[in-house]
Amino acid sequence: MTTKRGSAYWEGSFKEGSGTISTESGALKKAAYGVSARFEEEPGSNPEELIAAAHASCFSMALSLMLGDAGFEPANIETTAAVRLQKVGDGFAITSSHLSVHARVPGISPDKFSEIATLAKAGCPVSKVLNAEITMDATLLAD
Repeated sequence: MTTKRGSAYWEGSFKEGSGTISTESGALKKAAYGVSARFEEEPGSNPEELIAAAHASCFSMALSLMLGDAGFEPANIETTAAVRLQKVGDGFAITSSHLSVHARVPGISPDKFSEIATLAKAGCPVSKVLNAEITMDATLLAD
């Protein structure tokens, strides 16, 4: 069992306030986040961006593991996750995450790659924690 930690500090009101986020590893250390970065395309991070990065990285690792278990070693895997935040009722919710993956995997057929990518999408721990629709486009690139 593994436990990882992240922390957030917030100061001020919702609209005018701002905060910082940090990770246990130090990969993020007092990185700025706030409403303007979340809703107005201003510099800084936001929760949805962090969830998207977590989903993309988790999926890529799961796909690499499952490809290896099936006897294939990926040359590379590039994944982007697009997390959607929408108004739902009186509040907001993350309603979907779309994975777009491009991979070079020597010796694998497109059908086998698609099969394993679909299993990785469902098996990735971040996919399992999201209460959202998860879709995917998986493209096998030529060697």
